[in-house]
Amino acid sequence: MDELTTSSFKTTGSKWLLPVSDFFGFPLDQVNFLACQVFALGAAFWFRLYLSPQYANPVVRHAVATLFGLSFVIFCLGWYAVHISILVVVCYWILVTADIHNIHRYTMITAISYLTVCQVSRVFIYNYGILSTDFSGPLMIITQKTTMLAFQVHDGMSKKSEDLTADQRRLAVASKPSLIEYLSYNLNFLSILVGPCSHYKDYIDFIEGRHVQRRLRRLSGSNTGLNGFEKVPEPSPVAAVTRKLVICGVCMVLFLTLTKAFPVTYNVDSHFVNEAPFLTRLTYAFFSIQAARPKFYFAWTLADAINNAAGYGIKGVDETGQVSWDLISNLSIWGIETATSFKKFIDNWNIQTGVWLKTVCYDRAPCYPTALTFILSALWHGVYPGYYFTFITAIPITLAARAVRKNVRQYFLSSRPVKLGYDVVTWAATQLSICYTVMPFLLLAVEPTMQYYKSMYFHIHIISILTAIVLSQSHKPTGRSSSSNGTQPGPYHPHPQAQPELQPSNDNVKRN
Repeated sequence: MDELTTSSFKTTGSKWLLPVSDFFGFPLDQVNFLACQVFALGAAFWFRLYLSPQYANPVVRHAVATLFGLSFVIFCLGWYAVHISILVVVCYWILVTADIHNIHRYTMITAISYLTVCQVSRVFIYNYGILSTDFSGPLMIITQKTTMLAFQVHDGMSKKSEDLTADQRRLAVASKPSLIEYLSYNLNFLSILVGPCSHYKDYIDFIEGRHVQRRLRRLSGSNTGLNGFEKVPEPSPVAAVTRKLVICGVCMVLFLTLTKAFPVTYNVDSHFVNEAPFLTRLTYAFFSIQAARPKFYFAWTLADAINNAAGYGIKGVDETGQVSWDLISNLSIWGIETATSFKKFIDNWNIQTGVWLKTVCYDRAPCYPTALTFILSALWHGVYPGYYFTFITAIPITLAARAVRKNVRQYFLSSRPVKLGYDVVTWAATQLSICYTVMPFLLLAVEPTMQYYKSMYFHIHIISILTAIVLSQSHKPTGRSSSSNGTQPGPYHPHPQAQPELQPSNDNVKRN
């Protein structure tokens, strides 16, 4: 209790719920976060029912969403909320005043630099502590939104249509947003605390009442001559929200049980490392990483439910007319747990961050897009050395996985049993590779990371590098095929978000 009390005094957020924190034994920052998200869920239903485009004009919706968002940030972070405000204001000033040909560069440099300075101060001041006042999460989301919007305004106002990819043309913003639109997009209560980041045009369509009409055009049957939200009846999100809240409940139970039963730090316990056999340590690493996932599942699924409750997140319909509410989902739990390749895992984990990385880096990198994307991802996550170990390690693993899929997989497609055996082996290899790769992400520091990798004999590093070298030497592409291979989607190419503007097709609905 002394440790909890000491930790709670570090927070600059509201202390109204300190008695709740002390009673349940949870850090005050987590109690404040959960309270805001629960309030946001109720506010989202109210926002949809009483401030829908039928009853309120866009300015009112923008203003209310912004005020709620600012209130949540101040409640959770206190005076640290000024960091969020500074970054938003400065980036809007750049958007309004800078040369249209350079706004994306200036915004990216400013946002990443400010984020990095704040993260460096966290490491220096708190020395790897798990902060009660952790303002980096909202700041990371703001960095995504400000930079992605800057790139899309740059595309819409300074580039010719033929110079853009299909995705860039669809998402290009043809005019600079007003101040209230910019503030609402970045600070709205639906995503201010934990995301997800979404495209500016999608958000504006939602605020102005075009979201349903554009996403569910198939349900309209024919053109009735009406405009906006009146053209297509808005479906109820209750079923989707209920399903996601049930998932949140299950994840909360798993977090309170499994996560505490399998602490990640035990992987570098000196007695365990020196006494336990290699296979035992490998098995524990697998279960400890699996047990660390529910807290992410909980936070991202709850955030998705909040957006759905407000009526935001419709992706399309299937052939039976069932509505999908996964437009801005940040993860697919089934896709993660059944991934049979490193890329499939990444495509289903933190999806909207993958969309951001693809938008601002992978699609625009002049060379080495995979490496540059991983480096930007590490820089965005923070300055803890463990982050860089994770993303640098992921580069050879990704290259090796691509080489195996291209050169080996074809020999295991002759029959269903053979294909099933191949899938089982690649699933196990993927999950163990993920455990090995993300362990430094949770250990954070250099010393425990090196201790863990030494205890694992660097086996994934060695295997992946040798595999990539051997298969690339044995199957060098030639001619046009070489050029084609160079344009394959990279590790941050989430398929659900890379599709063109929704059309009335079954393929537009992501099946989980």
